[in-house]
Amino acid sequence: MYKIPLTKPYLTTDMIKRVQETMESGFWTEGPVVNELEFLFETYIGCGHALAVTSCTTGLEIALRALGIGAGDEVIVPDYTHPATAQVVFLVGAVPVIVDVDPCTMNIDYDSIVQAISPRTKAVIPVSIFGNPINWPRLDEIKRKYSLLVIEDAACAIGSSFQGVRTGYHPDISVFSLHPRKTIAIGEGGMITTNSSRLYDWMKSYKNFGAKYQEKSDLPMFTGIGTNCKLSDITASIGLEQIKQVDVLVDRRRELAASYTRLLEGIEPIEFQKVTMGGEHAYQSFCIQVDNRDMIKKEMRQAGIEVQIGTFALHRENAFHPSPMCKLPALPHQSLNVFERTLALPMYHDMTLFEQKMVVNALVKLIRKDS
Repeated sequence: MYKIPLTKPYLTTDMIKRVQETMESGFWTEGPVVNELEFLFETYIGCGHALAVTSCTTGLEIALRALGIGAGDEVIVPDYTHPATAQVVFLVGAVPVIVDVDPCTMNIDYDSIVQAISPRTKAVIPVSIFGNPINWPRLDEIKRKYSLLVIEDAACAIGSSFQGVRTGYHPDISVFSLHPRKTIAIGEGGMITTNSSRLYDWMKSYKNFGAKYQEKSDLPMFTGIGTNCKLSDITASIGLEQIKQVDVLVDRRRELAASYTRLLEGIEPIEFQKVTMGGEHAYQSFCIQVDNRDMIKKEMRQAGIEVQIGTFALHRENAFHPSPMCKLPALPHQSLNVFERTLALPMYHDMTLFEQKMVVNALVKLIRKDS
């Protein structure tokens, strides 16, 4: 048990009460609570539709299927991301094409996207890593020029925005995570957003066994093949109380990030993730880059402070080695450097300044010991 954990899900008595009310209602599967959560989510993003699913991963897979991506298609993904971003491409029979990232923002490198485009390229899955928004105008320019589809892996990005427009509005489809490490945390779950009624209708049916409900009938018509990716009202009850306070939750994370920045500024060789120019970071994670990251991670954990790597460099994993089923146009040098140096520091809603100072003091002590 860590004195200072990496994260703590936000939990209030109102959330516990809401879950209890849902359980006592007897309606445990997807129902009115999920519908309300979806409505509040789409209202917050400002998009046309929001669709709750069992996880961000299943949401990304559904998105690919909704856009007709499958065998023979290539989908460009960043190297620095959770493996799920590329695994879903395998699952629909397409080929992930892994490209480098920008070393400062840690988001996908836009020039690398262009260099990786082939006649088989159908889509790109940018990742708004740790809550840092993508540069939508730059990506939209590529999308239009090369007729690409965009599915945003917005797993960490609830609350982020670019030029005043919230993440989840612009792409063909965006998918958010509601995992315990995320700002809105319900255990397991995801939320899909889109402005396309056609895509929304298809995904809504697909996640519910291919069913569609007709007017004046309480029986579904099964018009296509689908699966079961429905979210339960029980878990949605937790998210319902959190989405009502999402601005408070995001603002608190920004306060903690600003505090960390003040405490660590000027300490070499620490480097901060650069916020996308024109964007507003949501800080699902506060990540820095340091030398000897693994040594620092090990010793801070031994001292009772839970720190973690940022995420993975896909090309280092056996599942993503170059093959007919996975393309790696060039070695992602920047991604490898980011992977080896990035450290995620503890961050949670009720974290105190005293706890932050404990984290910083332990970190600085190890940096100076190593220098």
